[in-house]
Amino acid sequence: MQLLKRKKSRQEKLTDSDIPALDGIDQDDKATTDSTQNESSDDVLSALGDMPITEHLIELRRHLIKICVAVLIIFLGLVGYSRELYNFLSDPLVAQLPANSTMIATDITSNFMAPIRLTVFVAAFLAMPYILYQIWSFVAPGLYKKEKRIAIPVLLSSIFLFYAGVAFSYFIVLKGVLKFFILFAPQNVLPMTDIDSYLSFALKLFMVFGLTFEIPVVTLLLILAGIVSIQSLEEKRRYIIVGCFAVAAVVTPPDGVSMLMLAIPMWLLFELGLFLAKILIKEEPSTDLISTVKE
Repeated sequence: MQLLKRKKSRQEKLTDSDIPALDGIDQDDKATTDSTQNESSDDVLSALGDMPITEHLIELRRHLIKICVAVLIIFLGLVGYSRELYNFLSDPLVAQLPANSTMIATDITSNFMAPIRLTVFVAAFLAMPYILYQIWSFVAPGLYKKEKRIAIPVLLSSIFLFYAGVAFSYFIVLKGVLKFFILFAPQNVLPMTDIDSYLSFALKLFMVFGLTFEIPVVTLLLILAGIVSIQSLEEKRRYIIVGCFAVAAVVTPPDGVSMLMLAIPMWLLFELGLFLAKILIKEEPSTDLISTVKE
């Protein structure tokens, strides 16, 4: 009986001595489970961190689909008037051509593709406010209230300036450039312009002047973003004017008339953007001036 009691006491002691070891095993298991849980939580957090990017891409795709649908609807409404649209575009050239000269089509598909290309451009041109609205609705959730207050006038002014640039290029620049080219043509050469090449020339001119008229908006945004200051732009005015003439010489046809008609508006639009920035922004005095005044 005493032996049995001793065995039982030894077994109890062994079980009691094994308890901390088991606790250690449990703690190790807990540590491993905690580490696995932390890893899984990190995976979840990384997945959540990736989610906004995918959501932004999905949102961007939705806006792009809306833009394409809007342009397609306008295109389908105008495709029946594609020849009339091309006639309207070619009126400045036809008015400058000699009596025996006409426009020609050097490719068999030009008679069909040139008016269709023009119709697509006109559809995108008319849908520009809706396109900019879709871009605004995509960007607006990430802006602050102050930025939204500035962005809405900038958006409206950019639409107006783009339309003004295209209208300026059609009613003023295009006629002057075409008159210059035809006037300096040799007497033994009868000018007959291909309809496809004329369309490419006119669309390039429209896009150049439409984007050029955005200079006041770009200037104002650069100053508001703190990338440049009003004082630095005023100090570099001479270089900017030379840059305007250099850019105009590169992007316009090789004649002085179109270069001057682009360079001078670029300079004036830059001055307009600088003037608006002076009205809207009041620069704070620098720290050096404040220190000198205190001394």
